[in-house]
Amino acid sequence: MSTSPIAAPEAARRTPAYQEEFETWGLFRLLPIDPVADAAVLHGWVTAERARFWGMSGYTVAEVREVYEFLAGLDTHHAYLIDLAGEPFGIFQTYQAIHDPVGQAYPALPGDTGTHLLLGPASRFIPHFTPVLAAALTRFVFADPGTERIIAEPDARNGKAIRRLLASSFELGPVVQLADKEAQLAFLTPAMLAGN
Repeated sequence: MSTSPIAAPEAARRTPAYQEEFETWGLFRLLPIDPVADAAVLHGWVTAERARFWGMSGYTVAEVREVYEFLAGLDTHHAYLIDLAGEPFGIFQTYQAIHDPVGQAYPALPGDTGTHLLLGPASRFIPHFTPVLAAALTRFVFADPGTERIIAEPDARNGKAIRRLLASSFELGPVVQLADKEAQLAFLTPAMLAGN
């Protein structure tokens, strides 16, 4: 998993939005992204070929910083640095679907929370990590009493992301056209989790 010599020490001082101890892997935390301190490491992740569906391939470091400064100013959208045992390794974003363009593409409800997940390149192999991470992120999102349903909207061509959602108990919804992509909607409710 990739680290940043700038972001990692600074990240240690942030108050986590969520944390839990992963047995054998260490402390998992979601830290609010600092657009200035994290811009370089985020840029490295979002512009990599493996992140082409993130939609920021041609962005400069300054443009990445501006995007996350904009998100930091919103009450309806949140961006987190995923940290495991002091090592930053991904981005997790949440948003209120009714306050996002995706909310115009389907009948969004006030309790719909959208999510985006991007993992940085791994520097070490952690077996069976993805399901453990997905479960922790789901616990975090559903801990908000305002969330009744989690929405994901990966690019419809991103088969890997869609397979991960299905493995995490999401049910596929319609394919919708957004401004920048054709998206496969997927939905998860607490009842769906309980049924698996």
